Amino acid sequence: MNTTNLKFAIFGVGGTGGVIGGYLANAGNDVTFLARGAHLAAMQKDGLTIHTNHRGDIRIKPCKAMLADDYHDTPDVLFICVKYYGLDAAIALTRRIAGPDTLVIPILNVFGTGAVMQEKLPGKTVLDGCIYVFAKRGGPGIIEQPQEILRVFYGFRPGQCDRLAPKAAALENIMRAADIHAHFTEDIQRDALTKFSFVSPMGAAGLYFGVTSEAFQVPGEVRETFIGLVKEVESLGHAMGITFDRDLVATDLRLMDAFAPGLTTSMQRDVAAGGPSEFKGLVSRIVELGEKYHVPTPLYQKINDWGKAQGLA
Repeated sequence: MNTTNLKFAIFGVGGTGGVIGGYLANAGNDVTFLARGAHLAAMQKDGLTIHTNHRGDIRIKPCKAMLADDYHDTPDVLFICVKYYGLDAAIALTRRIAGPDTLVIPILNVFGTGAVMQEKLPGKTVLDGCIYVFAKRGGPGIIEQPQEILRVFYGFRPGQCDRLAPKAAALENIMRAADIHAHFTEDIQRDALTKFSFVSPMGAAGLYFGVTSEAFQVPGEVRETFIGLVKEVESLGHAMGITFDRDLVATDLRLMDAFAPGLTTSMQRDVAAGGPSEFKGLVSRIVELGEKYHVPTPLYQKINDWGKAQGLA
């Protein structure tokens, strides 16, 4: 089993995949970006550029980029960084290219994606993962990362075979050397739901009220709704047997209050563009889990009902 000189494949080169893959490639790692359309054409011609406010521009040129259908290698690590509505394509790709020693790490906004994938991919090793980053595609071949925050958590779920744990541990060191604050965690369900407790409430409230980050930073209905949504996620976690290692409301408010003004979530941008969104994964899923675990989620229910009326759920 190779634990050095790992080969990476990044499926989905938006804000998440572009930053993870870009930082890894910039540090000299073997990274192949699986993209399409004008974004792919720009990367193949001019490379990938990440515009940051904390370290200037990161330029990856030449850049190994191709259509997913044209990729016939077997990566050591496959990062799945598509939106939740692209999960079927990710499962099909994983089934085709992942080998017995491939670490498959989905980095999506939706809690529990790894287990969903694993159920459909017997014989593969699909972990769970999450990321703290504010980044988005800024145009063909360009990623915008206006905030410095970049933390990635990944790990095996309880009861999952951890035969590839040495490779997962080695990956943590490789990512940290690339200036990615990586954490190979022993409690990925706790850490993933902790992250979800921020991104889901911000996306849900931001979309419902039609506001950007500064509206969450001042007293009022938006901030109180955000706090209430966080508490509903926290109650759900307790019902699932998850013990959090921090006060989620206090943690999420500190994170929110550090944001620059004018920021929106990817779900808000997708809805504004008139395309598919992750509403079902970020909002409806909490309502469904609340019913399953007998946890009241009145704020999520309110926003979910509104979303249904808008054709989002």
